[in-house]
Amino acid sequence: MKATIVVLAGDGIGPEVTDEARKILRAVADKFNHQFDFSDQLMGGRAIDELGTSLPDATVEACKKADAVLLGAVGGPKWDDPKAQDRPERGLLAIRKALNLFANLRPVKLHPQLLSASTLKEEVLQGVDMLVIRELTGGLYFGPKKEAGEEGYEAFDTEIYTRPEIDRVVRLAADAAMGRRKKLVSVDKANVMASSRLWRRVATEVLVDYPELEVEHVLVDAMAMHLIRRPASFDVIVAGNIFGDILTDEAAMLAGSMGMLPSASLGDLYNSHKLPLGLYEPIHGSAPDIAGKGVSNPLATIMSSAMLLRHSLGLEQEADAIEAAVDAVLNEGVRTPDIAHTGSEVVGTQVMGDLVLEKLLNP
Repeated sequence: MKATIVVLAGDGIGPEVTDEARKILRAVADKFNHQFDFSDQLMGGRAIDELGTSLPDATVEACKKADAVLLGAVGGPKWDDPKAQDRPERGLLAIRKALNLFANLRPVKLHPQLLSASTLKEEVLQGVDMLVIRELTGGLYFGPKKEAGEEGYEAFDTEIYTRPEIDRVVRLAADAAMGRRKKLVSVDKANVMASSRLWRRVATEVLVDYPELEVEHVLVDAMAMHLIRRPASFDVIVAGNIFGDILTDEAAMLAGSMGMLPSASLGDLYNSHKLPLGLYEPIHGSAPDIAGKGVSNPLATIMSSAMLLRHSLGLEQEADAIEAAVDAVLNEGVRTPDIAHTGSEVVGTQVMGDLVLEKLLNP
């Protein structure tokens, strides 16, 4: 297979972790006789510094022509001025909109070797294996907004959802649940918010088409509690943009570190292989406090590259091989600082990538 992969390394630790994922993808290409061509493009804070915009037109065009996009992270204190005309996060929202990436898939499957890395009791974490699907191009982040301005008297953001936006992401979640344990939770705030009442109404109508599913509608505040109290009881969770954003960060703590969780953002654009043109990224941020120190955890980005192979290139065997290599390294007790515990061997970013590479080539 021949494929073009755009790499948006971004800011902070983004270049460090995408370098390790690229190393793994190159090894996959060599081992399984594929050809992956990488195209580096600018987005985020670095793009603002070099080109004056967080998302250059050339980056958008390159992504649209690619078969998949691998993203590191964007942002940092340097670009945090709330009065700035452009910020790195605007580029992130804009690329999602430009590629119509309406669904973010975040699997939360805990590695048994890392249960002790979480702050929760191990008995609570046993059996956690869920998929959180977050609507990504609607809701509060994309509705009409007003900045406070110099006077600082008033500011607002508006939550807007339409029936088609809700319908498509709930159907995607339902289809995913049908291929798993046939359990689906739809999250909203229907007791207070009009947009959530529409969400619940449309979700209820859509899910009539899936009689085999066990369905729950749960308020977001209750869901935040249930994720901590009984996380193993959930299979597929679907939520709007802001609720999904918050809940997936909470779910990351079940795994003990954001450095362990990958994600895939999918939409309705297709690549040259007639598969979804997706954007793949770790769920962690740019972590400017550790950038350049060589201690960041590359595993979430490496596992995001496995999702890239699976969803955008249809390479299931290759994706499985990456995930098995990660498991093998963890089984040997090797950890980066964020998931380390007493008695484990602590290594840096590049060494962790090298160890995964070794297990991939010599399972």
